[in-house]
Amino acid sequence: MSSLPDDKQQVLAEFRRRVEEEGIIHDGDTIGTDDDTLLRFLRARKFDSKNAKTMLEKCQKWRQTVEGVGLDALYDEIDPFDYPERDIVFKYWPLWFHKEGRPLNIQTFGAMDINALYQHVKPQRQWRTFLTNAEALTREVLPACSRAKGEKVTAAYCIVDLKGFGLSQFWQIKGLVRDSFQVSQDYYPETMGRLAVVNAPSSFTIIWNVVKRWLAPETVAKVDILGSDYMEHLLKYVDAENLPASLGGTCTCDTLGGCSLSSAGPWLDNRVYTGHGPSRYRAPEPLGDANGVSSVEHEIDAEVAGEASRGEVNGLVY
Repeated sequence: MSSLPDDKQQVLAEFRRRVEEEGIIHDGDTIGTDDDTLLRFLRARKFDSKNAKTMLEKCQKWRQTVEGVGLDALYDEIDPFDYPERDIVFKYWPLWFHKEGRPLNIQTFGAMDINALYQHVKPQRQWRTFLTNAEALTREVLPACSRAKGEKVTAAYCIVDLKGFGLSQFWQIKGLVRDSFQVSQDYYPETMGRLAVVNAPSSFTIIWNVVKRWLAPETVAKVDILGSDYMEHLLKYVDAENLPASLGGTCTCDTLGGCSLSSAGPWLDNRVYTGHGPSRYRAPEPLGDANGVSSVEHEIDAEVAGEASRGEVNGLVY
């Protein structure tokens, strides 16, 4: 944190002391106990340590109680990159991470069809997949991008594509969108670097007047609302080779089932799959390694495999 001014370094140190003494964070908490995590809450509350402490405390309580089981139990139940209903969920609610550097979080609202989705996946199950997807950003995606880039990556670049999206669809999903924004703002603060709304229809003025009431002023300031002529703007933040072809870039992920299903990025490295998600589009593992040792001899027990599927073995985060 050498780039942090001395006065804010002092606020951070005092904040850490208070939240540790009061038992708000403990070693090993999956929310993260590093300085970057604490700074997200301080920045969200303009370095008002009292308000930041309240925000962090509420977040920890939510993580322990959400859906009646807690977030860690949900993440054990649903791997955001590898669960049975993933293709169906993505068909009717395309929401995915993509590529390296600052990761892209892409949502295609025009393709959303909640009524069709609920015919295949119960609302509670769908909401749980959303929660684990949100958790994946701080638990796996951002750490993996930081390792790949060799420097800290603390936020995603979000793109919401509104092509084909209209008022009738908005009213249908309004509650879901509101709840999604609340989760992001309250429990994952300062993880959205910027948000670009592309292919915004003329009716978006009405939609935006509703949506921005749910957002903090700091979040609103990070939103760029663009029509169909958005490429020049996006290319300021995203290289063309990392931008999906559906948004005008050159990436297709042809060998990985397409960009929306591939979840291509360093967060997929060294994970263990059961075959429902991105691994479906990867080449099968060889039967033996370079020394001729069979894959059977490399098998690990089910308990360790469950940990490895989260990118955690022996306390290491891949």
